[in-house]
Amino acid sequence: MKSKLPDIGTTIFTVMSKMAADCGAINLSQGFPDFDCPDRLRELVTEHLNGRKNQYPPMAGILPLREQIAAKVHTLYGAQVCPENEVTVTSGATEAIFDAIQATVGRGDEVILFDPAYDCYDPAIRLAGATPVRLPLTSPAYEIDFEALASAITPRTRMVMINSPHNPCGSILSRDALDKLAATIRGHDIVVLSDEVYEHMVFDGRGHASVLGHDELRDKSFAVFSFGKTYHATGWKLAYCVAPAGFTAEFRKVHQFVTFTSVSFLQYALADYMRECPQHATELSSFYQAKRDRFCELLAPSRFRFTPSAGTYFQLADYSELSDEDDMSFVTRLTREHGVAAIPLSPFFASPQPESRIIRFCFCKEDATLAAATERLCAL
Repeated sequence: MKSKLPDIGTTIFTVMSKMAADCGAINLSQGFPDFDCPDRLRELVTEHLNGRKNQYPPMAGILPLREQIAAKVHTLYGAQVCPENEVTVTSGATEAIFDAIQATVGRGDEVILFDPAYDCYDPAIRLAGATPVRLPLTSPAYEIDFEALASAITPRTRMVMINSPHNPCGSILSRDALDKLAATIRGHDIVVLSDEVYEHMVFDGRGHASVLGHDELRDKSFAVFSFGKTYHATGWKLAYCVAPAGFTAEFRKVHQFVTFTSVSFLQYALADYMRECPQHATELSSFYQAKRDRFCELLAPSRFRFTPSAGTYFQLADYSELSDEDDMSFVTRLTREHGVAAIPLSPFFASPQPESRIIRFCFCKEDATLAAATERLCAL
């Protein structure tokens, strides 16, 4: 059988988590907490599981949950969102991103994205028959070069993909950056796909700048968010997409034939929890900033070099003082010989990065896990 994605193998997250399990290593690679979701949320899941909420929910998601999403968007970003026609619950953010791309672009179109780019973006673009156009973020701050973006736009450009807070880099887009993006694509028939799954993990007093809070971008964007990231429940694979009604209608045409709908009793539990405990989301930045600070404090005596992450629950680190190995070789040896798994940065680029000496650690872990991992890292 001829492959549609002949150059795509198993995602690096699966590779490194399996390696960590096989070697008994501390897994700071794949981005999931080693602590559970809130007690009250689990109580609500049990109530709805045992309360006969086990059949198909509406294709777009249950209305009470979409109403809570709309209320949250208005509170945080000042945007009026219609829960009926502008909010769709999906089976994870990867599905939402896939649906938005398939609904928008086709053969002959171009989609601009920025390297290092999360690994689900490029394959979804190619499966739609479109061409990925990958531009590098400027280092060391991993920011968009808007002059380069303007030069890359052609009559075939249909979409620009952004990610803030950024996985894997931990950088964030400011309101000024969104203004520049709006100015750059103004006058072009271009939509924006904004991956904002780490919206509640922005540190050092900064606020999250969402396309939903930008008057010009709001009307031309798909914005994707994650329940799994926000509520420490990545295994639930629940997310949502907010977009203008016309965009959402096309989005749902794809969504209904990808997953159709998502787990019913989890949706009811999340709707109740968002209403009862809105502070969970608003307090998340301080919760994860404390973990970032603790991880960086413990890692500081090591020979890794780093700038504290501005957002997400990931921390980049330069290991060039430790080894001249390429990043995949280094994380493999780190896992097998020293018992700590990390993610190499090179798989997030379109082209090989033989000079890359940067890896990504995940700090959404119990303090004891971080202490054990950094003790091993500091011994290198």
